[in-house]
Amino acid sequence: MFQPENLLREARRQKGLPELAVPEVCLLDPDGDIVRYLAATGRGRLHSGWACYHTEMWVTELQGRPVGVVGLAVGAPFAVLVAEQLSASGAELIISITSAGQVRPLVDPPFFVLINRALRDEGTSLHYQPPGTWSQLPGHLESPLAPVLQGLPKPVLTGASWTTDAPYRETQAAFDAASESGAVCVEMEAAALYAYAAARNRDIVCFAHVTNTMAKHGNDFEKGEDNGARTALTITQATAHVLRPLPN
Repeated sequence: MFQPENLLREARRQKGLPELAVPEVCLLDPDGDIVRYLAATGRGRLHSGWACYHTEMWVTELQGRPVGVVGLAVGAPFAVLVAEQLSASGAELIISITSAGQVRPLVDPPFFVLINRALRDEGTSLHYQPPGTWSQLPGHLESPLAPVLQGLPKPVLTGASWTTDAPYRETQAAFDAASESGAVCVEMEAAALYAYAAARNRDIVCFAHVTNTMAKHGNDFEKGEDNGARTALTITQATAHVLRPLPN
């Protein structure tokens, strides 16, 4: 009944915006650290035609490629709402890099994880896929990424996540069950984004920036240099280069 194209059409009419496509590659930045970095360093500019009622889009250049970055789309419903509008506006590859808590100790935080499957402990995915335990990153996206991500200055691990709608309701029993199922981190968007991608045949890749252990022991939520923004942009560039190579 309600299509993203219709919402965008009316937003453009009300705001007097031109009908401009967004970049082919777009990045979801739920924490907003990347867009703040782009604004502070002058590496980004506002997209003049992004017709979302709720967000702004910053555009930056990564080795000659324009990439659109949307900040502060936190949680599964909001992330998928924005992803639908990005796809309707011309995005062909959507990358999400979100903060996450550590479920299984792999290495000391902060570190990044390519999410290859996400435990569906949220509600949005049920509107895109039948009930089930996991949402999956398609193999045709994971296979070419693995060797490239291993070669980055800061390696990116691959693993499963637990997507929850309620971070402050993570009981010990739920935490243990997620760990036993194989989840290495907990975040708020990936299961829904992958369910949307499967339902609508979209290319979406989700990364977790594991920054914390739920602040149980102090000295937590440290993201590293520039709040991890530069590393996140390096991961974005590498992902785009493999999955959407620029023409020679």
